[in-house]
Amino acid sequence: MKASISIDEKKDFIRWLLNTHQMKMREAMWVLNYIAGHDQIMQYVHFVDDLEGCRRGLVLSAQGVDHEPFRFFKGKITTSDPEKAFHDIRLNWDEELYIVLHFSDALLSPEYALVREDNPHRALVIGEEEQQLASDFLERTLSDFTEESIKQEIDRALDAGDKKRFLELSAFLKEMNE
Repeated sequence: MKASISIDEKKDFIRWLLNTHQMKMREAMWVLNYIAGHDQIMQYVHFVDDLEGCRRGLVLSAQGVDHEPFRFFKGKITTSDPEKAFHDIRLNWDEELYIVLHFSDALLSPEYALVREDNPHRALVIGEEEQQLASDFLERTLSDFTEESIKQEIDRALDAGDKKRFLELSAFLKEMNE
């Protein structure tokens, strides 16, 4: 997770984007200009790679890419009408707004990289191989800890001259290691 991105960095990026790329819908430019013109909104804006799990999001595309021109959603409601998106952004300026942008060479753009954040709502997906590695690691760690604890108890039994306890623990340790 990168450090917080300043409002000025986000505004500079939007200006750069609008100066270097033509959006597929001119209304998308209006929405971006409106957002960039209001610091109180900009503090809630996050540029992300995907909108999985986000409550409110905006997808905007520039000319030259094969993606939908404009999509806004809030909860389960989705629209391609920029006017509806504009009104929601204006009225609910203090709600998080996650934006995905599609433009040529977006992922190679240093300007975009500067403002992109990890989606905090994206579910962490762990594959079977990773789960098995984690399970093996935990099992090995627990076994090592248990063995070390038994060895310490054996030492205490020896120090105390407790032959019975020593023999019990030694047998348990031997059985554990077989």
